Order: sequence, then C-alpha cells, then structure tokens
Amino acid sequence: MADRRLQVFHAVAKHLSFTRAADALFMTQPAVTFQIKQLEEQYSTRLFERRHGSIALTPAGELVLSYAERILALSDEMETRLSEMTGEMRGPLLVGASTTIAEFMLPRILGEFNALYPRVRARLIVANSESIEGRVAELTLDVGLIEAPAKLPGLECQVCCEDELQVICVPDYPLAEVEQATPAVLAEYEYISREPGSGTREISDAYFRQHGVPPEELKTQMELGSPEALKGVVSTGLGFAIVSRAVAEKEIQLGELVALPLDPPLKRKLYLVHPKDRFQSRLSSTFIEFARSRLREMSY
Repeated sequence: MADRRLQVFHAVAKHLSFTRAADALFMTQPAVTFQIKQLEEQYSTRLFERRHGSIALTPAGELVLSYAERILALSDEMETRLSEMTGEMRGPLLVGASTTIAEFMLPRILGEFNALYPRVRARLIVANSESIEGRVAELTLDVGLIEAPAKLPGLECQVCCEDELQVICVPDYPLAEVEQATPAVLAEYEYISREPGSGTREISDAYFRQHGVPPEELKTQMELGSPEALKGVVSTGLGFAIVSRAVAEKEIQLGELVALPLDPPLKRKLYLVHPKDRFQSRLSSTFIEFARSRLREMSY
C-alpha cells in the first residue's frame, strides 16, 4: 500500500485544487491540507505555490509528482496481482458513468456483477460524460462508461452498445399530435435541454446542426443536469426533451409521458473508456467484458 500522503499529493497535483482533490478522495479539505503539510515537512520543501485563488507545483513538486505516479501505479499493480494469486476476484472497483447510464442501465449490471463476485467492492461515481472521461484520464477511476467518444490522450475507448434517443413530452402537449418529429418541426416547440458537457447534449446538438437547425435557434427554455430533472420539467408541460429510450420507459408505460421517434432516427454509441498504458487488473478487464456484454443485451 502506497503512503496515503503520496496519494493525497497526487490528487492535489492533478486537480491543482485542494477542494476538488478532497471531493475525489472523499476527504475533508482540512484533512487534505494536513496531509500535504506533513509531506512538505518530511522533505523540508514546499511542493505547491499558493497564489491568489489558485495553486501551482514548485520544481520540487514536479519532481515528486513524477515519482508519485510511478510509485502509485506499481503499488496498485502489486496489490492486484497479489490478490489474483489467490484465484479469487476481490478488491475495489472504481467505476464512473454518465448520468443516463448510471441511473438507468448500470445498477442492474453492478448488482449482477456483485452476485458473481461478492468480494468485489464497486464504487460508482456519477457525472456527465466529460467529467467521467477526465477522471479516468487522471487515473482516479478504473473504468468509465460515457455517451460520446473520448477525446483526451492516453485513453482506450471501446464501443459497448448502441442507444436510441427519442422525444418525450406530456400527452396533451401540442407536439404529441405531430406525425413526424423532424428537426424542423421540433424547432417550433419549447425545448428542455441537457447541460453542456453532457453526451446527450453533444449528440443532440450535432443532430440538429446536421439537419439544418442551428442549436442556438431552438426555443431552449432550460438546461438541466440529469435525465430525472428533464423528466420532471417535461411532466409539467413546459416543453419537450430528447432522452435515451431507457430513461422514460416507466412513465411511458404509465401514460404520464409519450415518446415520439425522431425522424430521421437518432442513434448513438455508448463507450467504455479506461487508461491505455496502465496495467489493467483481471478485475477491471473482467468487469469491462461483463458490462459490454450486458449493455449489448439490454440495448436490443
């Protein structure tokens, strides 16, 4: 097990923020500050320069970071390989997922995986696709499931399944009566959108743009940070939203919302992303294959 102070230092150095490092490590900010102070006292040098509202690595900090990355990677590899020598799948599994996948697809997958491997301790981090990709690149997550292709260097990105997006609105909203939900038709109605950085937002904007409707010309009423929030606002009759088919299945069955297929159809790929050059444990690779298989089954 690597020195906890080194783990804390690595998180602060990657985020260049005590607050964001504390969030990533599930610690309080004072505890993070204390660990860094101890490390600086141990080496009798400052590792960070404190500036107006920000921090930066000192030359000594840059040197410590280069060694910390190698030490932490070797420590993780050692622990994983030692546990695998027993022949038993166990240990922590840090999974990140975009909100749509985390809320409507992943719970069943994690439950089934835990039933197969009860000594695995999965921890799920939920954020939009952009944030999850960033955390995988920072090596604070083992694997991420996102709604758009990864853009950051050093990541392996694999298609795991296909997902169809559809329009949802309340049954008495005027759009519910149209025969074809084309981009031009949708531009005439009030739109409830996901926030920038969301995979759903990215692909929806590209879809409108591709079919001659600039996203900035849509009658956007709100930008919201989760599918549940979208459904909540749409259910008031304020407008329509574009969501994954999995998001509103229950509400559609109950008659609270109606679904309209987009014309032309809008389908997207969902992606599994993990560090490219880092040692991949048997636990991580087993989960990746399991998740890919189950997501493909669920998409049919």
